[in-house]
Amino acid sequence: MNKLQFHESKALKLTNVLKYKIPLIDKHFDFNVVIEQMQSYLRTKGVMQVGPLIQYMGTEFNENNELEVEIYIMLQCNQLIHKVELPYSMDAVIREPDALYCRYIGPESKLKFAYDKINLEVFENDIATENYSYTIFVSHNVEDDVMIADVFVPKREALHD
Repeated sequence: MNKLQFHESKALKLTNVLKYKIPLIDKHFDFNVVIEQMQSYLRTKGVMQVGPLIQYMGTEFNENNELEVEIYIMLQCNQLIHKVELPYSMDAVIREPDALYCRYIGPESKLKFAYDKINLEVFENDIATENYSYTIFVSHNVEDDVMIADVFVPKREALHD
C-alpha cells in the first residue's frame, strides 16, 4: 500500500548524533560500507545505536554563486561520545522545532514523492523553508519492496523588523 501522510508542523529532535559527511567527489563511495563502519565505531566506543538511519541533505550557494551540496549519514546513540575521531563528528542535540513533515510508505524507488509532496505544499501555501532536509529511514522490507521513511524540511523563521 503506497501512502503519503503530510503534516504542516512537526518537531524533530535528535540526540547523541554521530555524523559522517559523504565525500561527493568519491566515485567509489559505498553507502552500506560506511554504515557498517559507523556501527563498528560505535561498538568500539561501547555505545549502542538507537533508532534508524538518518540522512541530512543541505544546499547553499558559495561565494562564487555555485551550488554546494552537503550530505551526512547520521546515527543516534544511547550516549554522547565526548572524543570523536575523524572522519566523524557528534552533536549532542539537533532540534528543528517547526518542520514540514511527510511520512512515505511505498517502494524505495518512489521516495522522491515525499519530497515532491512537501515541495508542492511549499509552493501552494507560499511557505519559506530552509535549504536542508532530514530523511529518517524507519523500515525497509526488501522482499516486498516497501519502505517507511519520514522526511522533515524545517520552516525558515520569519524575520522581524
